Amino acid sequence: MDKQDSLTALAALSQETRLDVFRLLVTAGPQGLPAGDIAERLEARQNTMSTNLAILNRAGLITRQRDGRIVRYAANYEGMRGLINFLMMDCCRGAPEVVQPLAKSCA
Repeated sequence: MDKQDSLTALAALSQETRLDVFRLLVTAGPQGLPAGDIAERLEARQNTMSTNLAILNRAGLITRQRDGRIVRYAANYEGMRGLINFLMMDCCRGAPEVVQPLAKSCA
């Protein structure tokens, strides 16, 4: 992930509902959730949720898959890892053991 991609991802996560959506999808696992379920669980309007899901998808933080009439969203773990790796890339020069536990948990 480069600087511009990281800025896009961070901007997508900088809004309360989108952060809640992302955290919900990370918790849901690789199977994800239908868009309607996401809106219902977060008590959000469908059209507002659609916009937020599109922003997260464009940022590479979630994936979208159509299954007939249902659109299912899931966390993009590769995108999440890319963002975390970008943020930690130059961390702790001379003391990598500071971030090793976090890096191992993301592997």
